[in-house]
Formats: sequence, C-alpha cells, structure tokens
Amino acid sequence: METIRNYLETMFARLPATFEVQKAKNELWQMMEDKYTELIKEGKTENEAIGIVISEFGKLDELADELGISEFVIQENQKSAAGFRSVTLAEAKDYLHDKTRSAYMVALGVFLCIVSCCGYLVDVSWSWRGGVYAMCFMFLMIATAVGLFMFSGFVMGKWKFMKQKGCSVDFATAEYIHNRRESFRVTHAMMITIGVILCILSVIPMLIVTSLFSWGSGFGTVLMFVFIGIGVFLLVAAGNVSAGFTTILSLNKRDTMGGSFVPSQKQVSYKNNTISQIMSVYWPTVTCIYLCWSFLSFDWHITWIVWVAAAVIQQLIRAIW
Repeated sequence: METIRNYLETMFARLPATFEVQKAKNELWQMMEDKYTELIKEGKTENEAIGIVISEFGKLDELADELGISEFVIQENQKSAAGFRSVTLAEAKDYLHDKTRSAYMVALGVFLCIVSCCGYLVDVSWSWRGGVYAMCFMFLMIATAVGLFMFSGFVMGKWKFMKQKGCSVDFATAEYIHNRRESFRVTHAMMITIGVILCILSVIPMLIVTSLFSWGSGFGTVLMFVFIGIGVFLLVAAGNVSAGFTTILSLNKRDTMGGSFVPSQKQVSYKNNTISQIMSVYWPTVTCIYLCWSFLSFDWHITWIVWVAAAVIQQLIRAIW
C-alpha cells in the first residue's frame, strides 16, 4: 500500500492545494484502497495487486472529469508543456552531495580569508624580513580562498536549472530529503553552537598569552583570529548544508499539494528563492556581525542592539515575503 500511496501523492503533487483537489485525492485513494483489498482477497500477490491498481487508476487525465478536477489537470498539463520538470531522487542525491562539498569549500575559503592577516600579526611580534613573509602568507591564503570559491561555483553551476525553470519533486524524494534533514538536525545544532562558543571565547587565548609573555600580543591575536575562523567555518558550513535541503524542499510550491508532503516543508515559507537562500544563513551572519563589531570596538554595552534589530528585520522580511 505504501507504493500506491507514494504514486497517488506524486500524481497530485503539482495540483493546487484547494478543497476540490484534496477531496478528489481522498476519493481516489479510497477507490485505490478498495480495489487493492479486493484483489488481495481474490488471491493476487501484492505486486500484482499494485500493478493492477496503478494501471486502472494511475492516469489522472482519464479520471479528472469523474473527480471534478479537469480544470486543474488541464492547467497543470499546460505548465508541463512549457518546460516544467521533475527532479528525480537520483538528481536530488547528487545535488546534496555537490552542495555539501561546496558548503565546506566555501567555509574553508572564508576561514582562510579570516586568518590571512595572521602573518602580519606574527611579523609585528617577531619582525620577519620587513613583512615579506607576511605578505606572501596573506596572498597565498587569499588566492587559495578565491580558488575554492570559484571551484565551488563551477561545481554548483550544473544545478542552475532549479532556479531558472519550474521544478518539483515527488513524494518519495521529498520524504528522503526530509529524513536526511532530520538526521542532520543534531549535527547542525552542534556546529552552530560550537561555532558561536568559539567566536565568543576567542578573546580568552589572546588575554592569556598576552599576560604570560611580553612578546605574545601578536601571537595572542593570531590565536583569536584562528578561533574566530574555526567558529565562522562551522557556522558557514552548517548554514550552507542546511540550505541544500531547503532548496530541494522549496521546489514544490507551497500552494500545491506537493508543498505539504513532509513536515519540514512547512518551514520553507519564503515566496522568493533568493530570500529563502539568504534567510537560511541569516542568524549565523548576524552572529558574525555582532562578534566582529564587539571585538573591534569592545562596546559590549551597545552591540547587543544587533540582536534586537535582527529580530525586527526578520519579522519584516517574513511579513513581506
């Protein structure tokens, strides 16, 4: 019966989530269930019963008039003729693989950009050859980071069609992505938590080294940037991996039957895909802004206002989009 249920959900995935369509789907499901039970009682095997049910009730075009949804089916067929396509389970798996790899490459690039200044900080303490080594280190880190950003863009380039044309996923694919997202939830929470903790505690190594060694001011600052870099690496990686799940689940529009296949689709609430991508990394970005402002100015009694402003902006974005 699970196979029949998945097939039914996929049949109705692109139709609008109206009362008429929901009623038609329930009626068709009842007919399929009754037919399946009847065939099993007649001695048919499970596979035979599933095949007969799908062959008899599996063409929505033929049943549309009887179910009273012919108008919706015609509109959907017109969209399909205009280039609307379905993303298969295999494609979704490949996308998540590429997105995960890209997420860690981008995070590593950001880390290298943050620590690229460490050469100069060490040079301040030890005065190596007038800053030659420091400059070489900085350009090497930045060049490597730019290379990672470019390669990441090339890797994800083949998936641009998801944004350029109408796409959707079937019930089995949505359920698979939902399960993957749920299994990543604990890891995501740990990465965000550790990332924020490292950013907040990054000042402690600097204070300890500076207080113990007279030459430690530059080296202590290096440790601070390394801690911040690792923390931001975790925040960026977690946000981008999570954005991959969001991208797949948001392919099914919220106003269609496929937009409520799984519970995690309810979290995808932004009409604009660009806004959805931005909001997937919104709070990690706010955290980075707060920490950078705080550590550079040491105005901790003022910088807390960032959280209030961020919450207000988030509510405005939700109200608009």
